[in-house]
Amino acid sequence: MVSWLGIAVKVLMLFGMLVGLAGMVVPIFPGVTVIWALALLQGIIFGFGGGGGWLFAVITVLAVIGWVVDNILMGRKARQGGARWSSIAIAFIAGFVGSIFLTPLGGIAAALFGLYLAEYACRQDRAEALKVTKAMAIGWGWSFVARFSIGLVMIGLWAIWAW
Repeated sequence: MVSWLGIAVKVLMLFGMLVGLAGMVVPIFPGVTVIWALALLQGIIFGFGGGGGWLFAVITVLAVIGWVVDNILMGRKARQGGARWSSIAIAFIAGFVGSIFLTPLGGIAAALFGLYLAEYACRQDRAEALKVTKAMAIGWGWSFVARFSIGLVMIGLWAIWAW
């Protein structure tokens, strides 16, 4: 399928991947998943030959890293800010539940609020609880940078494979 139809499909896939990349700005949009799914579609439509299987495997590993990077960077930054492990666990549970009922944006807010409440309950110091919560929010910002970078690399690998 090297015809004009094949080229049109690849251009549409690239457009979809760029939408996925841009969507990472909005937490409710699973940009890494969109990019990965379109790379999988590349393999299904055009085949995994010519090294495509290896490139798709690397794209898949990057996607998994992109899916967990939020938790790692947010938790690490919160820990550096002085958060207790139990407070981080409460924040992640609150974030998970919030994501289910309040969309992923609500999940982020729930995670930050859960961390604040857990730290305040332990420390009885609003300023310290707020400091730890700010650290986790900074970690979320860094996780966006990491996911966006991962998305760029995934698209680059797909482009090498597709074109």
